[in-house]
Amino acid sequence: MSESAPITSVYATFGSEAEAERIGRRLVEERLVACVNILGRCRSIYRWEGKIEETEEVAALFKTTGDGTPALLARLAELHAYDVPAAVAWPIAEALPAYSDWVRKATERQPSS
Repeated sequence: MSESAPITSVYATFGSEAEAERIGRRLVEERLVACVNILGRCRSIYRWEGKIEETEEVAALFKTTGDGTPALLARLAELHAYDVPAAVAWPIAEALPAYSDWVRKATERQPSS
């Protein structure tokens, strides 16, 4: 991965704090993300299958590399309980160099032993 590769934040919502924690930990373990911030409960109002719904969800932010974003989104969709998970990526225009380096290093694949 090049030193100039951008980093990305991915925002997602979950049906419970337990699900956000389970998936977040798994994605860190799999090195798809450097970190997950579980932000807490939020109230969501949305249209689903022709009706207006309202529910409490748990929001989270995942930090990864621009190159790793497609794999993260695909894995998040596999692990998520929702049929259509809310998961969107925002490229980070600027960050402290040490932080960007940490994200890159934390998401590097390790050789198998």
